[in-house]
Amino acid sequence: MSDVAPHIKTKMPTFLAVDFFCGAGGTTRGLIDSGGYVIAGIDKDGRCAQTYSDNNLNRSVDYAPARFLNYDVFARTPDYEEGQRDELVTELDSLLSYYRGKALGVPLLFAICAPCQPFTTLSRKELSDKRKKGREKDRGLLAEAAEYVSRYKPEMILSENVAGIKDPRYGNIWEDFRGRLNELGYVTGSKVVCTSRFGVPQYRKRSILIAVRRELVREERFADMMESELLVPDADPNAMVVTVADAIGHLPTVSAGETHPEIPNHRARALSELNLKRIASAMPGESNAYLERTEFGDLSLDCHRKVNARLNDRCFSDVYTRMHPNRPSPTITTKCHSISNGRFGHYDVKQIRGISLREAAILQSFPDDYVFYPTEQIEPVARMIGNAVPPRLAQYFATYLANSLEAGPSR
Repeated sequence: MSDVAPHIKTKMPTFLAVDFFCGAGGTTRGLIDSGGYVIAGIDKDGRCAQTYSDNNLNRSVDYAPARFLNYDVFARTPDYEEGQRDELVTELDSLLSYYRGKALGVPLLFAICAPCQPFTTLSRKELSDKRKKGREKDRGLLAEAAEYVSRYKPEMILSENVAGIKDPRYGNIWEDFRGRLNELGYVTGSKVVCTSRFGVPQYRKRSILIAVRRELVREERFADMMESELLVPDADPNAMVVTVADAIGHLPTVSAGETHPEIPNHRARALSELNLKRIASAMPGESNAYLERTEFGDLSLDCHRKVNARLNDRCFSDVYTRMHPNRPSPTITTKCHSISNGRFGHYDVKQIRGISLREAAILQSFPDDYVFYPTEQIEPVARMIGNAVPPRLAQYFATYLANSLEAGPSR
């Protein structure tokens, strides 16, 4: 921690923030863009550290990069020796004391966007026993994060996760987290929203939970007469729908397997000769029914033919297809670099490839200059991009929360 240089006038942020489970920094970038100062991001995956810190320079107080705290949030126990809660609490005590002193009266926001993998509908039979246990442990991340809320009493909380997290099969994790926040003195609100309605060039349904300490909530933010629930917007009234062509049409052409020499992460995965024929035959926005009648013959996959015949229906219709240029993209996943895992073909029929990592990041609403490391690899970068919270979504809800405080964001 260092004070700002004496010749620079100190600017106060709208809020201070800590980003739990920060990953590569999508939420953090949104918080900074909304006028906040992110003290630190916390994640146990140290592979995100360079991407996180290099791209998230704060614009107030001391103008320092957001710190990456490489800790496991759980307590250490005989059954879980990886836990680092005590060490993390020691560091947070110091950081929060320091920055609350530097920004007197500025409210604190906790972003708690736990990893979504434990709440997806993907098959678990392919997971190793170790990964299964890890995912079961991760289902407790929200409850664990509530203990940090209890200790530090932030004025605001923002949480984002998959749309289906409220499904009973996950044991009421979302509602239990919300109930715990209510017990701690917060008013909460929750809703499933689509990111395309917030200026993100992507159809991506997500559960949003927001919370404000009860004594600080502006009256017009309540959703009911009993003042027991917060209003959660389902769209940004000032945002336009952004299409795929709007978002990535400015980028120069690259070929499958090629990396642009000047644009970081503008790298497309190499394709086999057969997959080059498949994507060359695909038209933007269409299903993969074309595979049966290409100029190269029937390029359908044997496994797909068998499933389609057994179910008397066309399944997996989005794989080996191109995005529609005049619509937001489909959900960007950790496999966004692979045309065999979804509608991830480039919309331009002159480009025989899947989308590049740079294009995937832009469709997640990351700015063009947000660099993901290691730049020479595909899989780790695609994982960071697909797992990220879209920065524009985080920016909107952070601004909304700050403006939900009784005396406004500069109380």
